[in-house]
Amino acid sequence: MKYRNDRHGEPISILGYGCMRFSRKGAGIDIDKAEREILLAIENGVNYFDTAYIYPGSEAALGEILSRNRVRDKVNIATKLPQYLIRNRASIDKYFNEELTRLKTDRVDYYLMHMLTDLQAWENLKKAGIEDWIAEKKASGQIRNIGFSFHGNTDMFLKILDAYDWDFCQIQYNYMDEVSQAGRKGLQAAAAKGIPVIIMEPLRGGRLVTLLPEKVKRLLAADPKKRTAAELAFTWLWDQSEVTCVLSGMNSTEMVEENCRIASKMEPGCMTEKDHRLIGRIRDLINEKIKVGCTGCGYCMPCPQGVDIPGIFRCWNEMYMEGKGDGRHEYFQTVALRREAPFATQCVGCGRCEKHCPQHISIIQELKKADRELRPLHYRVAMTVARKFMRLS
Repeated sequence: MKYRNDRHGEPISILGYGCMRFSRKGAGIDIDKAEREILLAIENGVNYFDTAYIYPGSEAALGEILSRNRVRDKVNIATKLPQYLIRNRASIDKYFNEELTRLKTDRVDYYLMHMLTDLQAWENLKKAGIEDWIAEKKASGQIRNIGFSFHGNTDMFLKILDAYDWDFCQIQYNYMDEVSQAGRKGLQAAAAKGIPVIIMEPLRGGRLVTLLPEKVKRLLAADPKKRTAAELAFTWLWDQSEVTCVLSGMNSTEMVEENCRIASKMEPGCMTEKDHRLIGRIRDLINEKIKVGCTGCGYCMPCPQGVDIPGIFRCWNEMYMEGKGDGRHEYFQTVALRREAPFATQCVGCGRCEKHCPQHISIIQELKKADRELRPLHYRVAMTVARKFMRLS
């Protein structure tokens, strides 16, 4: 495993473990499976584990696994204050103490203000007394580093970056988002201030692996270095010295082993000019196909009307990246045949989802387009018949 230093000279593994996508078992997390994967990651040198208050069951699962295997002191825990729920100083303490209990720890190594999208959110936290609170927690050792995770545009990122003396930050960044969100400009601005940058969504929720157009697959197959789609995407990130750590939502031992193998050989400047041209060609081919820039992060959920927004957009994109029949078949299996029908037609246009979407997608309008394409008349008839046959409606 390779390491890059945080602001205080402490090593962070360049591969971090994103704990939002643990495998599920029944209504909860498959903790035994997650345990095998986490312990394998630690064995291979991963020392940065990222979770959040709102990731269902994630903090508690991570805390239990680290505690019962007595490996808490071998890793750094990063978790997040749900700043959008904060109204006063008491609520800050409430959420933080609950997180410590879930994580079975007395400290958080890297604590983030979760999902800052504009400067006003930080100003609201300041009114609630966040600055004095941070100072007290850092003095007591309950928090070692303070930062923020960001979804928004580059200009707003730069304003938030300058609004406080941050120890680190976390941004969405990959070869498809080079000039969107914080983008390369934001990455370099943070690095210029000596602020480590943690990368989320390096594969756009896996879509830069699982939903690549056929033309891209053929390009990768012809790559003389025989790199996988994931390896190429990670290489693009680790080639940049400003990137400190890249999070991966690993949920299989095979994925852990593969990602650790890749991370063990990555250094800044590892990409050749030919590699950069290959990435550029892949980017162009993906942009030809993609219909909506949804990463599947789930911040738009739950929909008050039960619409499965990420599921619908995933299948719509698959129609254009894998084939219309493939996308509709996936939609039929994963969305249409649920007991509580999550169809786009249930949308009432309340706009709640759009307020929380990190990609700033016009969800209400895009859902209408997606529904028209995913459910032409003969598919609607077939879905109605299938639901009645399975006694789903």
